[in-house]
Amino acid sequence: MFGGTIGPASFGSNTVNSAYRLELSQKLPWPGKLGLRGQNALAEASAAGFDVEDMRLQLIESAQSAFYDYFLATRALEVNAEGLRLLQDFKKNAEARYTNAQGAQQDILQADVEIGKQRERGLQLERMRRVSIARINTLLDLQPDLPLPPPPKQLAVKDALQTPATLRAIALANRPDLKALMNRIAAEEASLGLAHKEYYPDVEPFVMYDRFMGNTSDTRDLAIMIGAKVNLPTQTCRRDGAVAEAHAKVAQRRAELARLTDQVNFEVQQAFEQVHESENAIRLYEKEILPAARANVKTAQAEYMTGKIPFLSLIEAQRNFVGLQDRFYETTADYFRRRATLERAVGGPPPVGQAFQPAF
Repeated sequence: MFGGTIGPASFGSNTVNSAYRLELSQKLPWPGKLGLRGQNALAEASAAGFDVEDMRLQLIESAQSAFYDYFLATRALEVNAEGLRLLQDFKKNAEARYTNAQGAQQDILQADVEIGKQRERGLQLERMRRVSIARINTLLDLQPDLPLPPPPKQLAVKDALQTPATLRAIALANRPDLKALMNRIAAEEASLGLAHKEYYPDVEPFVMYDRFMGNTSDTRDLAIMIGAKVNLPTQTCRRDGAVAEAHAKVAQRRAELARLTDQVNFEVQQAFEQVHESENAIRLYEKEILPAARANVKTAQAEYMTGKIPFLSLIEAQRNFVGLQDRFYETTADYFRRRATLERAVGGPPPVGQAFQPAF
């Protein structure tokens, strides 16, 4: 610190010297105080960096979720178009049977109703597709109505995951929010140490050139002065309160860490079970449900033409087939959304391993 003082009335006086004082001082905190302040600042800066990394993981999850919404809407539109084509074929079959006096006109009208419902479903799906495009463009900081390339036709299930215990251990080591909280605990512990140091005084040595020395010139040799200032921390109530507050903040942060650790373990386990469920459901649809539903529609169409089943049975078979196709793509999208959630819960892309087998 630099300080200066002048005596205005002394300048131009015939009886006294010009009076002024120049002072240079440096405060020296008690040993350890500066180090603790530095530790606190570095820990807070590191925590802020991990906060940024945590937000990055959340944005990645949001971007992946938006893409899979786009995939789902596009595939659902294709399923809707295929269902509409089937209904138009059914209507032609009904018209042919009605012309040959083998069917009722009500079958044709029922086909028109189902075609109308299918077209209404197409309007909803187109709205969903446009909204998903807008969401992706918004994440890209672009105009929401800009066109996007079409998503892939199929999404293959990724490699098998490691066991839940391994994923939980990886999450506890990698999660940036956990690391941020650990750094904040270190910052609070440094603050606690600093609060204890406040019981000790700080020293402030100084050098002074003082010309407030009277009216004779022989005092100039006495103008240079050195000294020191020391604060007197005799009042301990405030310092006791600061130590108690610092202890409470450290305890609070440690309790938050314990709670967050439990939450991370639960999030990883929950996300893993959801991914595992979706993976098994996809295989079930591919190997059993969809082939059976497709064969059911073909059989129903052939039996309707021979008069073995009513038209409503054919329509019901078609509804089931379209609904199951929609559900298959929803399950596929859910699988990848849940995989994205698992990546965020683990703190990054989880390592692959042998297929997990439950213990029951």
